[in-house]
Amino acid sequence: MNKIVKVMVNGIPGNMASNVAKYVLEDSRFELVPYTLTGLGVTASELLIGSRKIALIPPNQKEEAIASILKNEGMFISVDFTHPSAVNSNAEFYCNHGIPFVMGTTGGDREFLNETIEVSAIAAVIAPNMAKQIVGFQAMMEYAANVFPNLFAEYSLEILESHQKGKADTSGTAKAMVGYFIKLGIPFSEDKINMERDPDVQKDCLDVPEQYLSGHGWHTYTLVSPDATVKFEFIHNVNGRDIYAVGTLDAIIFLDKKVKDGAKGKVFTMIDVLKG
Repeated sequence: MNKIVKVMVNGIPGNMASNVAKYVLEDSRFELVPYTLTGLGVTASELLIGSRKIALIPPNQKEEAIASILKNEGMFISVDFTHPSAVNSNAEFYCNHGIPFVMGTTGGDREFLNETIEVSAIAAVIAPNMAKQIVGFQAMMEYAANVFPNLFAEYSLEILESHQKGKADTSGTAKAMVGYFIKLGIPFSEDKINMERDPDVQKDCLDVPEQYLSGHGWHTYTLVSPDATVKFEFIHNVNGRDIYAVGTLDAIIFLDKKVKDGAKGKVFTMIDVLKG
């Protein structure tokens, strides 16, 4: 019988972190560590995920708290769905304390994020998107970009991404797609991505179902030929957050195996998770 994997989900009471924690709690492969690193402005000291009380640790207490948590819980894997502004400091925190982690938070300095792990004694899964099917689609786009460079030379490109009002940064998935389109022959920069966060526009113009205005990820990539006689559209619309939670659990299992195999200073992606 496989040993249960202990998991600490950071970012509660945020929606994504809370949803992942619920999935961890309900899955017999895991044990949910009853603590979470939370952000500034969170006034509660604890809350319930299912029937489990989770202690909320503010930024100014995390250094003091982690020694006690590690002593009481032993080794565990952290899952980070916090805030873009905390990506790099949280990664350094995990590395400094020898805690392998899955980073689902987007934003931050991604190059420095990778470098932080590579010079550390831990391994991590870093992914701007935890949805396996979307990651698979990205892998197909990467294959096309590498095998058929400049396939869409002279085509124009429009990227529209829509997420809930609370998402602070541009979609990491959309940013990743930009690189593939550049290889396919379309000059484009991340600042040209159209970011929609207005619930009224989302509901009335994009037709996002009202019940998912508070949690969705819609992406449309539109390519048009120079004479406007040909149009290609790639669309992936996700309502809710469950698809990301399921992928996160797969990432945890993958990382746990790699850690047990002795992986250190290694950054894995969701492509690695799919292949593994």
